[in-house]
Amino acid sequence: MSTHDYHRNTLHIDGRWVTPSSAEVIEVVDPATEQVIGHVPAGTEADVDAAVAAARRAFDPLISVEERKRRLAAVIDAMEKRLPGIAETITREMGAPIRVSQTVQTQVPLAVARGFAAALEEIPFSERIGNSLVLREPYGVVAAITPWNYPLYQVVAKVLPAIAAGCTVVLKPSNIAPLSVFEFVEAVHEAGLPPGVVNLVTGPGARIGEYLSVHPDVDFVSFTGSTEVGSRVGELAGRSVKKVALELGGKSANVILEGADLAAAVKVGVGNAFLNGGQTCMAWTRMLVPLSRYSEALEIIEATVPKYTVGDPWDPDTRIGPSASAAQYETVLGFIERAPADGARLVTGGLGRIRDTGYFIAPTVFADVLPDSELGQQEVFGPVLAVIPFRDTDEALEIANGTDYGLSGAVWAADDETAIAFARQVRTGQLDINGGRYNPAAPFGGYKKSGVGRELGRFGLEEFFQIKSLQLS
Repeated sequence: MSTHDYHRNTLHIDGRWVTPSSAEVIEVVDPATEQVIGHVPAGTEADVDAAVAAARRAFDPLISVEERKRRLAAVIDAMEKRLPGIAETITREMGAPIRVSQTVQTQVPLAVARGFAAALEEIPFSERIGNSLVLREPYGVVAAITPWNYPLYQVVAKVLPAIAAGCTVVLKPSNIAPLSVFEFVEAVHEAGLPPGVVNLVTGPGARIGEYLSVHPDVDFVSFTGSTEVGSRVGELAGRSVKKVALELGGKSANVILEGADLAAAVKVGVGNAFLNGGQTCMAWTRMLVPLSRYSEALEIIEATVPKYTVGDPWDPDTRIGPSASAAQYETVLGFIERAPADGARLVTGGLGRIRDTGYFIAPTVFADVLPDSELGQQEVFGPVLAVIPFRDTDEALEIANGTDYGLSGAVWAADDETAIAFARQVRTGQLDINGGRYNPAAPFGGYKKSGVGRELGRFGLEEFFQIKSLQLS
């Protein structure tokens, strides 16, 4: 573990690291030690104004495709060189085990970035449709507001397609895990992009995020976070009829149908639910199991959960680190404490404190969870899995679709055809079929209150274009 100076006193505006308009700072806490490890500026509306003005000056609606490719390639190259250090910073600021930071937290964003470069080669920037010439033009100034759970991934999923499309960006990361984002922006700075193409402003979410959402010179707000805050962003942006993309919460179902490989479905499902300490919007936090195999599934769960060791995030054997903040820790414990009152039966884990220091929670599984209970409906965002029995396929489908969310999920069956037939009826943005692999080029986004718009690959890149039609004689 190397040492970093995590005390950040400047913002990145108009191609330079500049002193913010306020001396106020926001402290960053290591959730494994509960110690302050650094700080970032608490920016103000004046800083946002300066950043948006710089982005507006830098925006060139006629930017060439070759220049977009050059910028994108330079950023990817500079970012890749910094990934080892960024991985360490992510472990420090939000508690992801180092093995997760060195793989999922950094290598997946690299794959996503390369996916945008590949998608840029496929985009038809002009095409004929009848007597019309249809043009794709960069949307304009983008406000990218990102969360703490996958700090680099979330930034890459917004900033890189914006660059690829020819847009300019004002980036506002979460205050819980902003330090790795500074390192990403340092890479952008080293890549030599023109001043104002990418700007960074940190500060209170309610102040900076809301001001970006109503700012008259912001054309497009791309937000990832809670459904509650996303709804507020959409409301504010709607006042000036801005485009909004929202990637919000989830309560995804892992549906195990009769005839499926139960052992594989359960083991993979447990791993998915506990990835990143359960702090994953697309986590399969509801496991739906047929009554005929319910007891068997619970036995497999009990044998599998002990493999998910909780502890020092710097230990390469640790699989679950702490919750990312004190507030999140208390939120998760609240769900665990209330679940038995709704009839849920604790299988493993629970409320017991497992380390004297740090926001650590034991991986927790509840059986007999009622579909309409709090634990069956609400996003926990911690290492908590709800196991729900079903009698037949119709009931399984009703339960799977029975929440306000629709972000992700999985279907396991005796064959892919059966699983796909079921998946077609599930109102969610993406589903893994019989353990299908993650695809960074596939569109990612939600139905219902899980959001609007799509990220990743060509579909994610398309979000950053305006479409213009020229009717020819």
